[in-house]
Amino acid sequence: MDSGSFDAYDVPADPQGTGQSPDGTGRRVPGVPAPRALATEAVHAGRDDLARQGVHAPPIDLSTTYPSYDSRGEAARIDAFATDGAEPEGLPVYGRLGNPTVARFETALARLEGTESAVAFATGMAALSAVLLVRSAMGLRHVVAVRPLYGCSDHLLTAGLLGSEVTWVDPAGIADALRPDTGLVMVESPANPTLAELDLRAVAHACGSVPLLADNTFATPVLQRPVEQGARLVLHSATKYLGGHGDVMGGVVACDEEFAGRLRQVRFATGGVLHPLAGYLLLRGLSTLPVRVRAASSNAAELAGRLAADPRVTRVHYPRMGGAMVAFEVGGDPHDVIADVQLITPAVSLGSVDTLIQHPASISHRIVDADDRRGAGVSDRLLRLSVGLEDVEDLWADLDRALGTAPGPGRVLREAAVANR
Repeated sequence: MDSGSFDAYDVPADPQGTGQSPDGTGRRVPGVPAPRALATEAVHAGRDDLARQGVHAPPIDLSTTYPSYDSRGEAARIDAFATDGAEPEGLPVYGRLGNPTVARFETALARLEGTESAVAFATGMAALSAVLLVRSAMGLRHVVAVRPLYGCSDHLLTAGLLGSEVTWVDPAGIADALRPDTGLVMVESPANPTLAELDLRAVAHACGSVPLLADNTFATPVLQRPVEQGARLVLHSATKYLGGHGDVMGGVVACDEEFAGRLRQVRFATGGVLHPLAGYLLLRGLSTLPVRVRAASSNAAELAGRLAADPRVTRVHYPRMGGAMVAFEVGGDPHDVIADVQLITPAVSLGSVDTLIQHPASISHRIVDADDRRGAGVSDRLLRLSVGLEDVEDLWADLDRALGTAPGPGRVLREAAVANR
């Protein structure tokens, strides 16, 4: 869909890889859901069976273990899981192997991203760690990555904590950086915190046969679906927009079923499972995701325009596709702005219904080497604003008061990510 558009789009009729599909005649095939708009999918995905169960709200299954009197059958199911990581058929076995409530969220997120499967984890960093471990287990420890990324993602790659080796490149250098042991190319678009955008289709082409992992946390499937542009893996910190209320932590990778099986095996072995209550809250969050993103994006676009025209602001970063994130650089001391907001909450994280502001060089990207941070466009005067659902006039009044006085003409930056580097 066009950048900045919030028009609904159809989702695949068979995203779970059942082998069923429309027969080309225009007739419905029994058992195959009709294509549905994003807003409809967000409300109903993962809940299609509730009416048949006689309930309206998704049940929360808090069991850690499940009784079974067929130990031979259990052995066969565990052997099958060990082979390819496919979800065991029949009743659950153990909470670390899978949970019905979490599975509902995974099904829904896969539908929204247009992938066969999705695998949920305790946090976004646990999800990224699992991806790296899958590739490392195959002897593919080398990662090619484009800055900026979320600060902890940058640190995980740079520090080699999981045995990975990273080569940082500009987008144009991806193809030349690939090696026989390259297991992954990682990008984030729009990027955290500069909101730089990449041409994901061009990046995917440069990757060749190497899987492209796109962090889609800022955009969400409301604004873009990276698999439609060639990405094989889509990462979300579900803590952010997918949950949407600042009360749940989680991570998820949307991908094909083959890779999902490997991720489930890593999750089972390492224990980075998503709690069932978190799975329930994330599924509930998805139902309002399109509405929240649209409303917050409208506020963000208005604030970006006002900041761009303000002489106290030297630069505004706002993506062409739109969205609810705004980054801006001030002529004065950014720490004074953080200290003086009253309605807006000075806090790390993003994507909540209320507006948050933070200073990336001090918090989210503090762990990144200062020269690398600045080289990626994360200046010491940059502030990151996660715009919420408050009245925009109240938000502007708070920002106006907190900005005080500072020199410098404002201007909005709506350029491609390459131009931000």
